[in-house]
Amino acid sequence: MGQRGFFITFEGGEGSGKTTQCKRLAIDLEKAGYGVLLTHEPGGTPISEQIRGILLNREHREMVSTTELLLFAAARAQHVSERIVPALDEGRIVISARFADSMVAYQGYARGLELELIHYLNGIATQGLTPDLTIVLDLPVEIGLDRARQSRESMDRMESERIEFHKRLRDGFLTIASQEPERIKVIDAQMDPDRVYEQIKAEVDRRINEKDNKWRN
Repeated sequence: MGQRGFFITFEGGEGSGKTTQCKRLAIDLEKAGYGVLLTHEPGGTPISEQIRGILLNREHREMVSTTELLLFAAARAQHVSERIVPALDEGRIVISARFADSMVAYQGYARGLELELIHYLNGIATQGLTPDLTIVLDLPVEIGLDRARQSRESMDRMESERIEFHKRLRDGFLTIASQEPERIKVIDAQMDPDRVYEQIKAEVDRRINEKDNKWRN
């Protein structure tokens, strides 16, 4: 792979399987000899994890949308500076469960905050960094929430939002994907997890090979 690393993000609604698929991909890429950083948002650093605790605490139901937006941006800024950029500079593959697209989908399309403001804050928080490849795991909201309930002891503040919120969220991710088809690959997460992973791995291998060939040329 080329001198700079390769940045892969996973997006999608609750219960879509992002964490599971990220871990599986990281293991396979490490076996193939790549240096890999597996991380997630909100979180990924000690400071960002503390912000995560505030954001997802179900007792914080009085949190206003603007506060939520700024906290997500702050957590991302720390994550990018402390972990993601250094890993990419080392030539590693970075895999993150959620990144900037989540803020556009959650706080923009689902919460209704101004998209221009969100893109501006994301630009600051990410230092202009854009993923090389984003995988959106898509499935009907009801199925995703049911999966989430079955796999967790309790639902966090975001997961506990009303069904209408999650439907706007799904529509948001699909809208983002339609706007950037070169970067974003949508995969049907209703399929068997092994079939989902086969599609993920095929897309990742294709994109990494493309990057390698461009660098060699």
